[in-house]
Amino acid sequence: MTTPLFLLRCVQIGLHVSELDLLTIGTVNDMYAEMSNDDWDYPEIATQEMMDRF
Repeated sequence: MTTPLFLLRCVQIGLHVSELDLLTIGTVNDMYAEMSNDDWDYPEIATQEMMDRF
């Protein structure tokens, strides 16, 4: 990953420059991946009963 791409991802996530001291590159990548999953329509969402059985 290049520096410009990393900074672009930070902007897309909504991170401030001062927050970058607290985060690793891996954390930013994970946050970006999770942001991409926000629009996914899951066919089934677990209920509390399902979690209890798990």
